[in-house]
Amino acid sequence: AVQALFVGCLRAGPELAVEMGVEKKIAVLAGDGIGPEVMVEALKVLKKLATLYGHTFVFTEANVGGAAWAATEAAGETPSHIPASTVELCAASDAILFGSVGGPVDQQHVPQWKDCEKNALLGLRKRFNLANNLRPSKVYPFLSHLCPLKPSIIEAGVDILVVRELVGGIYFGEHKREGDRAYDVMDYTVEGIKKPLIFGFEAARLRRKKVTVVDKANVLETSRLWREVTREVAKDYPDIEYEFMYVDNAAMQIIQKPSAFDVLITENMFGDILSDAASVLPGSLGLMPSASLGDSVHMYEPSGGSAPDIAGKGVANPIAQILSGAMMLRYSFQLEKEAADIEAAVETVLKGGKLTGDLLEEGKKSSACSTSEMGDAVCAALSGP
Repeated sequence: AVQALFVGCLRAGPELAVEMGVEKKIAVLAGDGIGPEVMVEALKVLKKLATLYGHTFVFTEANVGGAAWAATEAAGETPSHIPASTVELCAASDAILFGSVGGPVDQQHVPQWKDCEKNALLGLRKRFNLANNLRPSKVYPFLSHLCPLKPSIIEAGVDILVVRELVGGIYFGEHKREGDRAYDVMDYTVEGIKKPLIFGFEAARLRRKKVTVVDKANVLETSRLWREVTREVAKDYPDIEYEFMYVDNAAMQIIQKPSAFDVLITENMFGDILSDAASVLPGSLGLMPSASLGDSVHMYEPSGGSAPDIAGKGVANPIAQILSGAMMLRYSFQLEKEAADIEAAVETVLKGGKLTGDLLEEGKKSSACSTSEMGDAVCAALSGP
């Protein structure tokens, strides 16, 4: 059943979907900070794409994060970062398109913002068992000067997909203190390990057919179990090359030889760290989409935060939100051609030199395009069927 879920997620007949058109319900949770303004651009692109391909996307908005807290409080209800009505909408939708949550750093003690991100994101992860997190990290050749690594290191190209197990491991194990002693338990089951592995191997079939499983099997028993399960899963994928790598070595190789990675699969804590390391390679979080895949519904969001310091100024980069929409088309709706169309349009716009301020060097920021101009440009670059 697990394998069927992910195989369907990746290859359920996109050609048929293009010919007939699809109708999908999408929960839109724009959230806080720059979330609402970049979400406008993502929806603009998705609506244009739906028109070009004959699809019907029904977008329904709901509050989350600090915006939800303020709305529920104003309505005389118990304040919440993730109201029941928002959860119900997500459960009734085919996918969740998420913006960002959180408030100013100096206001984290205020009830509206205290534990906002934790309550909203962990609440959704737990409710929908969003067990697999996908974070692509791609360095565009024409923006390679933004990458912090030397040109000689990235000249072969960088295109990594990090698959992180999201609801197990040490983050979800027992956490306890006893006097001057503290401990955290890392716990995994075979079933919990299979899900990210199957998805990662399936994803590799659509990419360069290489998988790297990152662990610490020279020390951790859970890592040894990961290796056992990997060897079993790999038997169903004879066309995929796979390797094991210790996490300390992986941290070095992402910096020294990032081009050697295709699909990197790992457990929760290692994935948390390594995906952040990989996220700096493109040069801006404004280029980094992500997906969290669950049992019944998947969620898509930018990797960056709510950036309240630039909210409302029309300068935020909407590309990560737009590319999150492309991931939604690929993994929730199996619309591969449409997803690729958005990705190609983004590449065309960026290659043409239309850039937001975060993608420009100091001294050139006066030529930056606005958030809405970037969205308009991507819409114009869509090719259609």
